[in-house]
Amino acid sequence: MTTIDHPVGLSIRGGTKVYPGTVALKSADFDLRMGAVNVLVGENGAGKSTMMKVIAGVEQLTEGRILMDGEEVVFRTTDDAARHGIGIVFQELNLFPNLSVADNIFMARERTRAGIDIDSGAQREEARRLMRRLEHDIDPDTLVGDLKVGQQQIVEIAKSLSQNARILILDEPTSALSSAEVEILFRVIDELRKDGVGIVYISHRLEELLRIGDYITVLRDGQITGARPMEGVDLAWIVRNMIGDASKDFAKDVDHAFGPEVFRAEEITLPSSRGGLAVDHVSFSLRAGEILGIYGLMGAGRSELLECIIGGVTHYGGRLFVEGKPMAERSVSGRIARGIALIPEDRKQDGLVQILSIRENMTLSSLKAFATGIHLSLKQEALSVADFIRRMTVKVASSEHEVSSLSGGNQQKVVIAKALMTRPKILLMDEPSRGIDIGAKAEVFRVMRRLAADGLGIVFVTSDLDEVMALSDRILVMSNGRVTGEFDRADATETALVEASSLGHGPDAGRAGHFREAS
Repeated sequence: MTTIDHPVGLSIRGGTKVYPGTVALKSADFDLRMGAVNVLVGENGAGKSTMMKVIAGVEQLTEGRILMDGEEVVFRTTDDAARHGIGIVFQELNLFPNLSVADNIFMARERTRAGIDIDSGAQREEARRLMRRLEHDIDPDTLVGDLKVGQQQIVEIAKSLSQNARILILDEPTSALSSAEVEILFRVIDELRKDGVGIVYISHRLEELLRIGDYITVLRDGQITGARPMEGVDLAWIVRNMIGDASKDFAKDVDHAFGPEVFRAEEITLPSSRGGLAVDHVSFSLRAGEILGIYGLMGAGRSELLECIIGGVTHYGGRLFVEGKPMAERSVSGRIARGIALIPEDRKQDGLVQILSIRENMTLSSLKAFATGIHLSLKQEALSVADFIRRMTVKVASSEHEVSSLSGGNQQKVVIAKALMTRPKILLMDEPSRGIDIGAKAEVFRVMRRLAADGLGIVFVTSDLDEVMALSDRILVMSNGRVTGEFDRADATETALVEASSLGHGPDAGRAGHFREAS
């Protein structure tokens, strides 16, 4: 394989994309080669999807240029990109469930008879041809909402193919596909490659990248850290370029002794809307004062596991124990009463009521503590809120201000305070540092360490390697709903965690190799 065989069809030079509060791309130089699979890899938040949105016309560069065939181009809309032969299949499907397969494929590009009315017959026939090409027997008249998620993904790919895209971007295309559907997709990709189509393939499943890629580009913190042909690339090279050598300093100051077991989960299962299991027989225990980190990538089943524990979903299987006693309560309020609290991943949607005051948000889950009969002691509530504002070092002029007036980091502290006011024994934290700056992260992590030192058992979910390595006393790795590795703090390495997080797919699914299985 040489670069002469695969000419550059699109380039980004000095690509920078700035959002309020963050730089998603930093002076990135990227070459997309035609007739080849250009794989793009990086941790969550590395800038992969931002770069692809720029190419697809969803976003525009703050600085830098896009070149096609040596000429500078500007994509102000997705239509601009489509006119230049660029198609994209997003990880989050963009379909109309109440319309047919054929209608979705030709949405906004309907086939017409002399420009007067829609030629439904021609659309159905073309949709059938695309389905045959994709080796799927899906009736063009079927409503998309009646299809399985994997079939919906096939419809998305067919929609891009119907536009005769010269460049096709596939963002996590196998996330919802079965093993058989993945093999079909790979055959289609091989056919497109032979036809000279330039394909960008984004996936967290590293074994897929090694199998299908012709060229590889690695992103870390918005910067390209490695770009080369795939020959000679191995897992170690990918991991080294993904995570680098430097780690953020979130390390613990002091160790403390753990108490007895405070929580145990046994064989937790949760059916997936895609078929199979979103949580696949997960078991673990937690001791008082211990911080258990759960590392994994998007779709690994981590958040779903926490939803089972807090009672956000009730159709799960398995057993839960608090301080050795079975937990029969099924409601969220019942779980809170047993000593479990959750810091949700999306604090704005699930953790806070933006139009309420800081005080009202803090006490939402613990109003019973301030009630005498039918009366609420506002004085006692105000005193308790003031105490937690001090303990959590929330920077606020008045607790009566709307919570939306606070910075992201201070809003996160309010969510944590709300959970702590329920006096939990087990604190579940889903991506506790998401959307807050480095200074606020450090403060949140100091709070976590202090709570653990006071005897609180903490389970926290993260896709950030630095965080899970520095904060955890013990680490579980999840992939495809399963625990694929368990590590003590002293034994964990970033390379081992990344390798374990890419397991759970294919013939070796569930076998962690040299990783110690969770008991």
